[in-house]
Amino acid sequence: MIITKATRDAFGQAILELGEEVDNMYIVDADVGKSMRTVPFQEKFPEKHINVGIAEQACASVACGLATLGNIPIISTYAVFGSMRMVEQVRQSACYPNLNVKIACSHGGLTPANDGGSHQGIEDMGIYRTIPNMTVIMGADYNSTRKLMHEMVKNHEGPCYIRFTRDPVPGIYDEDAEFKIGVANKLRDGDDVTIIAVGDVMKMALDAADELKAEGINARVLDMHTIKPLDENAVMAALKETKGIVTVEDHNIMNGLGSAVSEFVCEHGGTTVKRVGILDKFGESGPYDVLLKENKITVEEVVSKARSIVK
Repeated sequence: MIITKATRDAFGQAILELGEEVDNMYIVDADVGKSMRTVPFQEKFPEKHINVGIAEQACASVACGLATLGNIPIISTYAVFGSMRMVEQVRQSACYPNLNVKIACSHGGLTPANDGGSHQGIEDMGIYRTIPNMTVIMGADYNSTRKLMHEMVKNHEGPCYIRFTRDPVPGIYDEDAEFKIGVANKLRDGDDVTIIAVGDVMKMALDAADELKAEGINARVLDMHTIKPLDENAVMAALKETKGIVTVEDHNIMNGLGSAVSEFVCEHGGTTVKRVGILDKFGESGPYDVLLKENKITVEEVVSKARSIVK
C-alpha cells in the first residue's frame, strides 16, 4: 500500500517496530516528543527513552556516551537544531571516534513553512555532508523512510543523519520496496536526460519526467536517498548514458545533492548538471507550496532545465 503522510510519522512507526527488535536502541529526545512522534515509543519503552530537555548539545553528549557502551542511540530533534546547535559535539564526540550515533531530524527544508526561516533547516544535509564518517539520508516518502530507518539501525554502523518532513508528502513506494544505504533507486528509465532527486520533491521529479515523456524526451529518474555516500555508479551511468543531469532538492542549492553530483561530474567530466533547489537564501513564513515556487522548485523548472539540456 502506498501511504501519503509526513515522513516524521514513518520515524515514529519505525522506532516502535525497532524497539521490539533491537534491545540496545535508545531514543535521546530534545523535548520535542509530540512533534517527533516519539511519545508512543516513550510510553511503550520508558526505559529506552531519555528526554534531556531543550538541550541539543546534551543530547549529543548523552548519545555518544551510550554508543561507547555498545548501544545504538537515536537523537530526536528538529533539523535546524540537530545540524547546527550540536554540530561541534557530533563532530568531536561521534564522528571523530566513528561512534554508532544516529541523528533523526524533522522539519528539514522548507516544510516548517509558516514557522519561518528560523525553523526551516535548509543547510542541514550540507553541514553533515562535510564531516568525515557521517552518512546523510532522506527518504522520499513514508514507506521509504520507514524502510531506511530499519536499514540504518540494523545494517549500518557509524554516525548517520536522517531527515524528515513536517508536512505530508505524496506516496511513491509500496511497502515491499527495498532500499540499501548508498545505492540509488531507479524510478524511471530513460536515455535523454537524468533527473536525480532526494526527499520530498520526488513526486515533482516524476511529474516532470511524465511531462517530458509527452514531449518525446525520455528522462531517467533516480531517488538518491543517500547523498553521502553518493551512489557514484548511478551518477557515472547517467553521465555516460544520458545528455545531462538535473538535480532536485528541498535544500540550499549549495552543498547538498546538486553540489555532490556536480563535484563528481567535474572530476569525471562529460556532461552538464543543472540544479533545482533553495536559491541560497533564507526562507520566509508562508505556505509550503508558495515557498517552493519562490525558490523555483517546481515541475515547470525541472522540465525547463531538462529540456534545455536535451535541445
